[in-house]
Amino acid sequence: MPQIQMKEPQEKHIVSRKPLQNSVNQQKPLLETFKNCSVCLEDTKKRVRKRRGRGKGKVVPYNDFENLKEIEVVHHQLQPLVSSKGLTFHRRPGYGQAGTKCMVKANHFLAELSATDLIHYHVLITPEPAVSSQRLNRNIMAQLVKLYRESDLGMRLPAYDGMNSLYTAGLLPFTSKEFRITLVNEDSRIARNREFKVVIKFVARADLYHLRQFLAGKVADAPQEALQVLDIVLREMPSQRYMPIGRSFYSPEIRKPQRLGDGLQSWRGFYQSLRPTQMGLSLNIDMSSASFMEPLPVIEFVAQILGKDILTRPFSVADRIKVKKALRGVKVEVTHRENVRRKYRVAGLTSQPTRELIFPLDEQMNMKSVVEYFQEMYGYTIQHSHLPCLQVGNQKKANYLPMEACKIVEGQRYTKRLNDKQITSFLKFTCQRPRDQENDILQTVHQNGYGKDAYAKEFGISVSDTLASVEARVLPAPWLKYHDTGKEKDCLPQVGQWNMINKKMINGSSVNHWACINFSQGTQESTVRGFCQELAKACQVSGMEFNRDPVIPTYSAKPDQVEKALRYVYNAAMCKLKGKELDLLIAILPDNNGSLYGDLKRICETDLGLISQCCLTKYVVKISKQYLANVSLKINVKMGGRNTVLLDALRWKIPLVSDIPTIIFGADVTHPETGEDSSPSIAAVVASQDWPEVTKYAGLVCAQAHRQELIQDLFKTWQDPERGTISGGMVRELLISFRKATGQKPLRIIFYRDGVSEGQFYQVLLYELEAIRKACASLEPNYQPPVTFVVVQKRHHTRLFANNHKDRSSIDKSGNILPGTVVDTKICHPAEFDFYLCSHAGVQGTSRPAHYHVLWDENNFSADEIQSLTNNLCYTYARCTRSVSIVPPAYYAHLAAFRARFYMEPEEQENSTTRSMQSSGSCVRELPALKEKVKKVMFYC
Repeated sequence: MPQIQMKEPQEKHIVSRKPLQNSVNQQKPLLETFKNCSVCLEDTKKRVRKRRGRGKGKVVPYNDFENLKEIEVVHHQLQPLVSSKGLTFHRRPGYGQAGTKCMVKANHFLAELSATDLIHYHVLITPEPAVSSQRLNRNIMAQLVKLYRESDLGMRLPAYDGMNSLYTAGLLPFTSKEFRITLVNEDSRIARNREFKVVIKFVARADLYHLRQFLAGKVADAPQEALQVLDIVLREMPSQRYMPIGRSFYSPEIRKPQRLGDGLQSWRGFYQSLRPTQMGLSLNIDMSSASFMEPLPVIEFVAQILGKDILTRPFSVADRIKVKKALRGVKVEVTHRENVRRKYRVAGLTSQPTRELIFPLDEQMNMKSVVEYFQEMYGYTIQHSHLPCLQVGNQKKANYLPMEACKIVEGQRYTKRLNDKQITSFLKFTCQRPRDQENDILQTVHQNGYGKDAYAKEFGISVSDTLASVEARVLPAPWLKYHDTGKEKDCLPQVGQWNMINKKMINGSSVNHWACINFSQGTQESTVRGFCQELAKACQVSGMEFNRDPVIPTYSAKPDQVEKALRYVYNAAMCKLKGKELDLLIAILPDNNGSLYGDLKRICETDLGLISQCCLTKYVVKISKQYLANVSLKINVKMGGRNTVLLDALRWKIPLVSDIPTIIFGADVTHPETGEDSSPSIAAVVASQDWPEVTKYAGLVCAQAHRQELIQDLFKTWQDPERGTISGGMVRELLISFRKATGQKPLRIIFYRDGVSEGQFYQVLLYELEAIRKACASLEPNYQPPVTFVVVQKRHHTRLFANNHKDRSSIDKSGNILPGTVVDTKICHPAEFDFYLCSHAGVQGTSRPAHYHVLWDENNFSADEIQSLTNNLCYTYARCTRSVSIVPPAYYAHLAAFRARFYMEPEEQENSTTRSMQSSGSCVRELPALKEKVKKVMFYC
């Protein structure tokens, strides 16, 4: 089919730039920056002058890294990153001006501070509880304050963090003092009251002057201790009223809990955090939800998770295993002893039914049955003796409780994975329209009553009760280019979306040899064949070349025969094609397919080198044109095509991308679910492989130590007995791949890093920027293209609301702010280069803007340039015709990392001999390598 010609355009736009600089030395003069370069200074001046005018972006043809001598940006010697002490993040270069100005509201509440003295004391409680308990510590300190506030504490009302730190607004009358506190024991297991010794000792004054200088943007480093003190003060009252979990507070009183099924319920709560912003200290309040164990009688809980009447039906071995797994570690309270509600933690389940259980009554080993014991001791007749007992306490001393005499204790957080039905119920409960969420936030602030908060008053903190009003801008959507043979050659998205009607993919790929496997046993072969024909037709309409006939007839297989079926089809096709490989495998999967999808992807991508497209039975049986159009978009990029590109990219008009060869990276690390203690974390890095289009991304993945956030394999070296020191790593490999794909050496790097919390900024930047530099230097001496390192955050709690929910021109169909809305004032960092961008249209619920933090910038992006680039890239996501919520390279890295979790060997193969690597002191099994054919395309889409 005809392809768009990527000929040299007549007009290219180059933006005037300032000299390159980095964050360590902001004002380094241009000549000094380039003084170590091999290119003469005079030539450098000419090049800089040339960039200031309008001219063509320079294309540098070369065959390998060593041969490149003439370059537009001279590679300068960058200062090494050795520690965080001398490192400051990039300062804000100014504020953005592009876009249509508007006002939005943010869930930030101004917190003003009048106190001048914050004092830190250390708290030591002895004896320490066997299990560390903030709740117990808080009870001890609450009793201390109650007894001694008016005397020894000099009328001070201290704030306590639940561990070792106590804070006061002014000095206490002593520097060190010991107190004796008696707690009345509510647990009848221990008859006597408990006594504790509490020692309070002066540590230091918190520096509020430094805090005020920081908020004014006059100093770079945040006074973490002062911020932490004030945050603890504002958390003191909610901690007494609600259940604190992380930075959120939960209570069944905030809103009636919602049943999720299988013994779980969802509680409503709120998130609270004090943040430094341009407007001053800001209290960020957001609604949150979490799943909890429902406080049911244990028998009812067991009936729910087994989905059957356990009072009349027998209890199987499989039932026992499932119940044991669900109840292990759960707290229960007994109900057979009138007013005594002793609490226990479940350790397991007995293998015998209650009626068969006996235990030693004393040291003489006089045995008694559980049924007899409960009858004689408590006058309680066990009704359901066919059920097993709960085993509580430790394994050495058996302690049996009948299920019917126990109830699950209220307020136990459930941290395991929810099933699909529970997720659906949870989302239904938590999903709120923007106006409703805004009202709930305001109601929460009102209920919390910060104006009446005794601790806030003590420390001189006043909190506004109105949402912050913030100036925002709506950036325009970019024009998108489609193929010239379509009726519509280009397109301007409307409110973050468009469609493929009358359009053809700008670079349609070819599928000449394909086959289909049907794993859906209830689906007729004729139905599958008809679906494949419709899919081929949809791909052709979209601009692809797609052979209507498969290489071999549709092959039907059982889901548990996935490897056998894949190898059969692969070999049969190879035989038919006389050694040529399949271009594409279409797989029809059952709607509920367990591990089938993951197994298929693992075998195809790491063993056979096949590109596959999976389709669920429900979409095969009931064919939808929209579904076929979406699948065709995925197939095209998996086959190496492009769906659309930014029109400005083809016109060489993207500032700091179009002028010189630029590579855009995306990186993410996904961690195993809570409760998995040994599974590795998976890191993924993708990088653009086309310039100037920056639309195609190749991806690489690796396993690393459990919960390790720093990406270990960005750059690595190892010793080879014959070749000596060998360099490798994901960044190095992707730089080489870019050169092979474009014929250009990347002269600028833009690195979008997803999944990093604020507490890890320094660590990640130091380690990963250094790895990027080493990867570059390993390719050629002095090869150091300037790097811009941007962290992308979605797990934050800032929400933006329309200033007027009734103004239809300022909201989308879901009631959310318009796509392209960007904020870089007032609620952003006092001095660092960050911004919030809502790049997508809402579908349901309240949109969450992405938070971008430019930690390092050697390319001197202005605010408008990085914000517009990021927003425009969000329209190039390959899998749909909508702008997405985070920049596509970060999104792709997340998809690739998620896919790679399927590559880990199944549990039954754990003992097989495989390579392993040493990472952070622990042995991590390497992932099987991606096949060359796979890693070159967007296989993860």
